[in-house]
Amino acid sequence: MAASRPPAGAGTALRTGGSVAALLLVGALLWEGYKAVGQALGGVWPGTGVRLPVRPDDRSMPHVWEIVAVLFAPARRGGEDLLGTILLQAALFTWRIALVGFVVGSVVGLLVAVLLVRSRLAERSLLPYVIGSQTVPILAIAPIVVIWGGRAGLPTWCAVAFVSAYLSFYPVTIGAVRGLRSPAATATELMRSYAAPPRTVLLQLQLPAALPYLFPALRIAATASIIGAIVGELPAGQSEGLGRAILGFASSFSAAPEKLFASVLVSALLGIVFVGLVALVERLVVPAPLRHDDPTETVAMTTLVPVIPTAPAAPVAAGAR
Repeated sequence: MAASRPPAGAGTALRTGGSVAALLLVGALLWEGYKAVGQALGGVWPGTGVRLPVRPDDRSMPHVWEIVAVLFAPARRGGEDLLGTILLQAALFTWRIALVGFVVGSVVGLLVAVLLVRSRLAERSLLPYVIGSQTVPILAIAPIVVIWGGRAGLPTWCAVAFVSAYLSFYPVTIGAVRGLRSPAATATELMRSYAAPPRTVLLQLQLPAALPYLFPALRIAATASIIGAIVGELPAGQSEGLGRAILGFASSFSAAPEKLFASVLVSALLGIVFVGLVALVERLVVPAPLRHDDPTETVAMTTLVPVIPTAPAAPVAAGAR
């Protein structure tokens, strides 16, 4: 009697969870290995006297188990609230703002992609600005956005959500452009032969065909939105959020370095969970044969090169044939 197999979706979820666990385990082993080797070498490269990039002592690199243990310890001496509880509340606060930025950035990115695909003039005029928008460091933009938002009377979280949306819209734009251009020419010509208006072609042909390209871009946008929210919280001066926690624990790094690393660990886990939620929605919307689960394929679909239109090939001279 053949053994029962788990459903395909459950098997993929188990593989993904196993990959994340294996990645964390490898990172922990590399961390502890660097500490052990570095301490054995006295913190310098052998025979050179040159210091290692990071000091392997406990003040600079606490042990992995100390970082995990501090999550279950009181955040303050004599306090009752565990550090893990406080960081989870901060993560939830940051995630709500990142979700707003993710939704806004994804909608804007999709609309820009539709405009780029439908209008050659818009493509030539807007695409350079879309590319240029990602060349400005987010650390330079975030304080300006926060100051402008404060002078406009907007709540602080709106400015943080804007920074999150700023990082989210670009991968969605690139992925959506590739997806909207993916239908076969014969399918597009068939729609036109039935005198289908552009709106019908967009809703019934291009958007369904774009879903396998759009969700990998949304997974990247999810992580970018978390990064944008944390970076936006730093100049915003909010009393909550992971950005505030990282800033506070960074100021007391010399006394309790494990707390800063714990907050970074929770930030990374928040990004992984957000990507997992987007992947779950993808599995509900996109059929399995059309999904792109390969990470290298995901990156390739959100790169810019295939989006930039290429010049038509020059005709071959008759004598050269």
